[in-house]
Amino acid sequence: MSYVIGVDCGTSGTKTVLFDELGNVIASQTVEYPMYQPKNGYAEQEPFDWANAMISTIKGVMAKSGVSKFDVKGIGISGQMHGLVMLDKGNNVLRRSIIWCDQRTAKEVAEMNEKLGEKKLIEITANPALTGWTASKILWVKNNEPDIYEKCRHILLPKDYLRLILTGEYATEVSDASGMQLLDVKKRCWSKEVCDTLGIDMSMLGKVYESCEVTGKLTKKMADELGLCEGTIVVGGAGDNAAAAVGTGVVEDGKAFTTIGTSGVVFAHTSNISIDPEGRVHTCCAAVPGSWHVMGVTQGAGLSLKWFRDNFCSAEKETAKLMGVDEYYLMDKQAETVSVGADRLIYLPYLMGERTPHLDPDARGVFFGLSAIHTKKHMLRAIMEGVSYSLRDCIEVFKEMNISVSDMMACGGGGSSPLWRSMLADLYNCPVKTVASKEGPALGVALLASVGAGIYQSVPEACKAVVKADKIQEPVAERVSEFEKYYQLYREIYPAIKAQYKKLATL
Repeated sequence: MSYVIGVDCGTSGTKTVLFDELGNVIASQTVEYPMYQPKNGYAEQEPFDWANAMISTIKGVMAKSGVSKFDVKGIGISGQMHGLVMLDKGNNVLRRSIIWCDQRTAKEVAEMNEKLGEKKLIEITANPALTGWTASKILWVKNNEPDIYEKCRHILLPKDYLRLILTGEYATEVSDASGMQLLDVKKRCWSKEVCDTLGIDMSMLGKVYESCEVTGKLTKKMADELGLCEGTIVVGGAGDNAAAAVGTGVVEDGKAFTTIGTSGVVFAHTSNISIDPEGRVHTCCAAVPGSWHVMGVTQGAGLSLKWFRDNFCSAEKETAKLMGVDEYYLMDKQAETVSVGADRLIYLPYLMGERTPHLDPDARGVFFGLSAIHTKKHMLRAIMEGVSYSLRDCIEVFKEMNISVSDMMACGGGGSSPLWRSMLADLYNCPVKTVASKEGPALGVALLASVGAGIYQSVPEACKAVVKADKIQEPVAERVSEFEKYYQLYREIYPAIKAQYKKLATL
């Protein structure tokens, strides 16, 4: 039996999983680390923390498993996207990494738009200039820490710093590089035009590979430390969402996944590049060679339900403790007793502004139609429906881009709710499934490693062999038509109060 390792470098910690070639988990270990916020809106981490976590978790899974090092055929790395790692000529880290959720770069975003133009940026990088993405962070260091920028010789993403530790190679791959805003996403290579216009030296950027390609091999020093063989291959890997797509089998046209975590994501695979000229959704290179993915984001998905739980569901929390169940299970059961439309109560889940499709930081949450007949359970139902409507909004943008979805996976905390899955099935009008494995990104990059090692010939072949559906929720025709009426009304509410949101923000 052959084995592969998937390393997932997340924001709260790094998780490493050892899989056999059929995707079974042999051993798993996680190490957590801190995030630093020196100022309001700042978010940073120490690359050393990621490296130490990776080393200790790989050693840990090998020690736990009893698997021979000679049977481990490859390593894949997934990582939080958009983080900036700057190294000097001796590979010393010059400053803490500015990570994905940092928001300090508003001036640099304006600078990018001024120098390149908003349309040109979307045309080349497939996305509008964004504060959280890497290019604006590079410019921020250039503008605010010129001494550090002067010493910089290498710019890497978080997972690619880990690759350097393992192999000594400066490399990245297309899915994660798409989130730097320096890649020509159509051509899958660095954009000379973008780099030259922004004054970023392309020689500082790593070599770009496809996600399942071999980017380097384990050095003797690292092999000895980790208990692995010198020369074990390390493949490109993928950014976290692209890795999750492979781990859930979303690697062919028509397939997509919905994640309901704090935010909500709808992610669809496409073999033909499609870019939204309005920048409402992100287009990036997929982890499948020659393919792309589009991704819509709603900011306040699971956050909306958590907000309601924390402020209005203390009784459910107490009862759940006594019963030994999750409080969300009890909230689900209450919402189930209310019919579609929550007795004419509609919720707009814009607690944190909104991205897809409105791109409006001033948007805020609304209960529309609230009356004296409504109770807590109506509000619970309305929140779950409102989040589902906002996710359907993402699908509507995909349709405009000629991307159709006929097969949907559900992930994240919300995906474990049968009621939420049924709402999504009815609103998408297609089956909504869960995947048997819960390892997501770690499994995804392990599958990429299995392709790089020759265990499977292609990413779709690996997914067919390993990724299995668990529960399947079919749409119900009567509910589909009923939901459609409420969804169409939901779509009318935001445009009707958009101007008032702006006024509210100035008060």
